Amino acid sequence: MQRSVHYDAAVSAPDRVSFLGPHGTYAEEALRTQADLAAAALVPERTVAHVINAVEAGTSDVGLVPIENSIEGSVTVTLDTLAFDSDLLIQREVDLPVSLHLCAPKGTRLGDVRTIVTFPHASAQCRGWLAKKLPDAEVEASNSTAEAAATVSKSRRKGMAAICSRFAAEIYALRALASEIEDHPEAQTRFVVLGRGVPAPTGHDKTSLVCFQREDRPGSLLAILQEFAARAVNLTKLESRPTKRSLGDYCFFIDAEGHIADELVADTMRALMAKQADVKFLGSYPIAGDSHEQRKRVGKAWREATRWIEDLRERIRGADDEVPGEDRG
Repeated sequence: MQRSVHYDAAVSAPDRVSFLGPHGTYAEEALRTQADLAAAALVPERTVAHVINAVEAGTSDVGLVPIENSIEGSVTVTLDTLAFDSDLLIQREVDLPVSLHLCAPKGTRLGDVRTIVTFPHASAQCRGWLAKKLPDAEVEASNSTAEAAATVSKSRRKGMAAICSRFAAEIYALRALASEIEDHPEAQTRFVVLGRGVPAPTGHDKTSLVCFQREDRPGSLLAILQEFAARAVNLTKLESRPTKRSLGDYCFFIDAEGHIADELVADTMRALMAKQADVKFLGSYPIAGDSHEQRKRVGKAWREATRWIEDLRERIRGADDEVPGEDRG
């Protein structure tokens, strides 16, 4: 029978929330979709590391940072900081649809643009459009799309534009030269809220781990994955990253459906730590969105299998039970 452990859900709303700034970033937009976070004092930070440092130092209660984009994949600085440099845990995830716009000061025309400033993940999402429309423009990196908008707004250089959100363009008095320039419409960015402690289970949760192999041998990754498969714990993400110890030494970031309060998830983690790998727990937290049909199906199948095993166990004879056909003379 699947067992649940109760965690205290009475968590007070945060007073201060750090986010990847400056004002006008997609991180701030994502933050403002969460009523409890939007009601707090909002503190923009220059980098992901600054957000995490603010929470660790206690100057902010929680921090919100990007962790994954549906086009470009993981934000590695966030993954690496969580894996190697921080003990903060993920409290929740927030998904935000992202639309990108080329914006510039009033009076600038598309043909005038010679320099484009933006966050690297944003320019990567617009490669095709840039190659077709502005093949000779130089792309400069910034710490965020909002910082790019602020830089272009303050600069006296002619021919500068930023790839940013409409929100940032409004804040920094820029106008859109071209709208929705991303190569793949309906892109999304996933953000995570970082803090301390483990949120209570909701029944619609995700657990994130980093597994460090104790030895590099054939089948070691398969052995790790089999611990999940044997307990019908569904994986939603598997990604390798260098451990920074030596060339060719990798660790594995794993997202699995379920909460550490669920016995199946806890038993998987116990087996991993005991038999397969060193494990760093990154958090159990609510999944963004409403789709959890797979987990419902797996849970139902596991309950049925548990009832079947219990029925078989009830047939086990005691030591004094007579075995049919056995001659005890």
